[in-house]
Amino acid sequence: MQDELSLKKKAEEALKKSAVYGEDFNLDDYEIASKGTKITKDLTSLSDEDQKTLLNVGIVPNEENRSGTFVMLNNAVSHTSVKQDDAVELMSIQDALKRYDWVKDYSWKLVKPDADKYTATTYLQNADGYFIRAPAGKKSTMPVQTCLLIGSKDVSQTVHNIIVVEEGAQLDVITGCSTKTGVEKGLHLGISEIYVKKGATLNFTMIHNWAEQIGVRPRTVVHVEEDGTYINNYVSLKPVRSIQTYPTVLLEGKGAFTRLNSIGVAHPGSELDLGSKVIFNAPDTKAELISRTITTGGKVIARGEMIGNANGVKGHLECHGLVLSSEGTQRAIPILEANVEDIELSHEAAVGRIAREQIEYLMARGLTEEEAVGMIVRGFLDVGIQGIPDELKASIDETIAKIGEKAL
Repeated sequence: MQDELSLKKKAEEALKKSAVYGEDFNLDDYEIASKGTKITKDLTSLSDEDQKTLLNVGIVPNEENRSGTFVMLNNAVSHTSVKQDDAVELMSIQDALKRYDWVKDYSWKLVKPDADKYTATTYLQNADGYFIRAPAGKKSTMPVQTCLLIGSKDVSQTVHNIIVVEEGAQLDVITGCSTKTGVEKGLHLGISEIYVKKGATLNFTMIHNWAEQIGVRPRTVVHVEEDGTYINNYVSLKPVRSIQTYPTVLLEGKGAFTRLNSIGVAHPGSELDLGSKVIFNAPDTKAELISRTITTGGKVIARGEMIGNANGVKGHLECHGLVLSSEGTQRAIPILEANVEDIELSHEAAVGRIAREQIEYLMARGLTEEEAVGMIVRGFLDVGIQGIPDELKASIDETIAKIGEKAL
């Protein structure tokens, strides 16, 4: 009880502080979203418009080729279903805390409630979210899909998620975040704590497709044990007011590995502060951080940080940015820190426009200028993300085509 009171007091103090960097959203401008909603048993019963919203962030309404589905509307769980209940457990955080006493040992341990005012708000709201557990040795053949959806105007969505992939297990997760049609302004606060146990593998893909006046403040920390693998893909291609995402991966066991891919497009009026951080706390750990960003008139900050605290560590950081408008800005901030002798950390950063020679080369082979630019952009953004539905691929291709048109 004393610990809870202490955390609550710290969180209340954090609420009074301004954001350390980036746009400082005034929380008083947003009403806490409702925790009450109608349960949707069958996602295919939703309107065509709502189903399209789900598809555009990788969520398949008929749940084909998915092992489980979780949908949160505003601050309430509206749908949960599991097909492979022997390979994966999926439920709300609040239900998990009631079912398993040990879940509290994973809750608010990686992300501190007083990290900033956004984490503090989520903690003080006792936020719900998804709990996913892959039991030891189990390997799910299909991904779990989750969706965090803002359905009301001028509200803040507070979400707390926990994923536990136990020893030797393998799990794929596709999570999509979006807004319902007509919701233009809002704030998303998403806290995620992820645990990858010894010899386990987690492939985690997050697709963001927000409205133009949405502020997005996810806070994620990942703990990876011996010989564990964590792969993260992050994609945001549509206009949004402000995104600030900087997941931290703690490599805590010998031989642990992580790869984080970040893909973002900053449209006019958008500010994307993207990146990732890896802390190597165990020997022979490895990491790859890859960032691909484009500005068509918005602001991009691409961050990447690697801190080596153990021998035998290897890490590479790659930040590439394209500037397709004189109104846009690109900033790459690579940080490497070595605190031991036997370590290899490297980085490669480049920002600039598409080389005219590349366009002319493709045009000489029969492509129009627009087709050439589109092909270059598509290749630039392709980091090999698997498991997304055809409808989302089509939406991505449409976005890339529009980007190519603006680049001419």
